[in-house]
Order: sequence, then C-alpha cells, then structure tokens
Amino acid sequence: MGDSSVMADAKRYRETVREHTALKKLEAAAKRYFKLLDDIDGAKAMLADPSLDPELAAEAEKEVEGLSAGIPEAEREVLAGLLPPDPLEARNACFEIRAGTGGEEAALFAGDLFRMYSRYCEAKGWRIRVMSANQTSLDGYKEVIFTVEGDGAYGLFRFESGGHRVQRVPETEAQGRIHTSAATVVVFPEADEEDDLEIPEKDLRIDLFCAGGAGGQHVNKTESAVRMTHLPTGLVAQCQDERSQIRNREKCLATLKARILDFRRREEEAKLGASRLTLRGSGDRSERIRTYNFPQNRLTDHRVDLTLYSLDRIIEGALDPVLSALREKDLTERIAAGLGKI
Repeated sequence: MGDSSVMADAKRYRETVREHTALKKLEAAAKRYFKLLDDIDGAKAMLADPSLDPELAAEAEKEVEGLSAGIPEAEREVLAGLLPPDPLEARNACFEIRAGTGGEEAALFAGDLFRMYSRYCEAKGWRIRVMSANQTSLDGYKEVIFTVEGDGAYGLFRFESGGHRVQRVPETEAQGRIHTSAATVVVFPEADEEDDLEIPEKDLRIDLFCAGGAGGQHVNKTESAVRMTHLPTGLVAQCQDERSQIRNREKCLATLKARILDFRRREEEAKLGASRLTLRGSGDRSERIRTYNFPQNRLTDHRVDLTLYSLDRIIEGALDPVLSALREKDLTERIAAGLGKI
C-alpha cells in the first residue's frame, strides 16, 4: 500500500485497500480460531495429569466443553474470510420502490417501505438522496427512487429486492376489512468511476420536463427535471430532486449507469447459471419475498423461514434482525458452495 506506483493509481489503490481490509479480517478470525485450539489443548493437557486435583479436573472438563462449543462458529468465520470479497458490497445503494397490486393502499404501503428504510439509514448516519418521486394525495408513492450513501450500503440492502406484501385494514377501508396489497423493491449498486462505463451520446434519449409534487404542489415552472433513456437496453432513469437541470443531469446519468451495470451483471449471472437469493418481482401478490401482517404484528420473510412478531418496531426502522438473517443465509450458501457441498 505504500508503493508509490500503487498510490498513483486510484483504482489499483482502492483494490489494494479492499484486499488489505479483507486479509486483516481473515487474520483476526484465524487468530481467534487457533487460540481456541491452543486453549483446548492446554485444558486437555491438564486433564492428562493423573495428580490433578478432582475439583480442578472438573473445571478443566467444563472449560474444554465450553471452548469446543465455540469451534464451529470460529471455523465459520475463517471460511467466511477465505471467500473472495465482492467489491460491490462497499458501494452506495440505489433503491426503486413501486406500488404494485392494491391501488391507493399499495401506494401507501410503498410510502411505508420508503420511510422504514429512511429511518434505518438515519439511525446509521447514512444519507438518503431522493432522485424521483411520484407521490399520491394521501402521502403514498406510486414510485420513489433514491440512493443510500454509506459504506457497505449495497452489501447490507442487496437482498431487499423483490415483492413485499402487506395485510392490514387500509385507511381507505370503511368497513374494517383486511386487504392484501403489494409493492416491489429493487436494489442495485451505484456506479463507480472505476467501472469506466462510457455511454455514447447516440445511445441516449434525453427528455426535459417540469418537476412537480402531488396535487400540483412545489411545481417547478422551468424544465429542470431530466429523464434519460438508454436506447440499446430500454433502461430509463429520471431525476427531479435538484432545482438545477445540470445537477439533475449528473445524478440522472449516474443512476442510469448503475442500472446498465446491474443489467449487464444479471445477464452474466444468467449465462453462468449463478443463483441469486432474491429476484425482482412484478408487484403481483403471488410474487413475494416478505409479508407484513399488521393485525398480528408479524413479519415473515419467506426465503429464510423467518417470522418476527415485532412488525411495529421493524416498520419504524428496526431492520437489523431481518437483514442479519438474510446475510447469514447468504453466507451459509456461499461457504457451502465454496466447499463443494451445493
């Protein structure tokens, strides 16, 4: 890392820093693992002494039992450290939340999801930047697109993509009946300068329009909002967050690049037959990764058989138990694949 040629190359330097961080984690995990083995050997050596006091022998047996119980987790940490790091995990995350089946109630639920992620990010000190939002008159969202700026944001949220289903009595329901609605969430990594992605001008269609809010509020009378379409793929990005058209162009292009890279990566994964834990859904009730049942205060993630009766806290941003379960599931599958077990 102190090599002047490495320091002069920004891309190579970032890669070296990532490699160094991964190796330091592996080193720490290996030290913990071998210390456990040494402590177990030491306790067993004590037990092998025929003159050992019976009380001390009983203590040594308990120590061996306790230390041995920690071996599987220590081995798991070493194996996790041996897995090749994903450079995308450290990037910012781009979110798209869209209302699916359920009309106005689906839009309200999309708004709840946006606020849930926002509160979680605020608690972590991460910044939310709204790129585009189509808000309804009841403070719901037909669509909201935003980025999360924070170290490791994509790695943390990468498994949120898919169909999210809600079961509750809507605000618009007069007779108290429980309705089922849905929203889709898509998460992909933000493009980085090291991606070296250049988009020819002929491959872009740029549309300018006036930004505006729900019910005609906050209408911008100048054409500062920008929509970009990548003609070869049909991918579209839009930004109306800034008052400046130039700034909106910059942010819009960054989002479009992220979508193009995600599109290409998914194509490569499909060719290689690589499986992903989650898939982008269509917003239909039948395509779901998670169910939010408000009457029972229950959240169920169907991919990891996780059920938590703390939906009231989760919807307010207490997402750690859910995100941790998904990451653990993914780590288990990657370790098994590395060992040739799947």
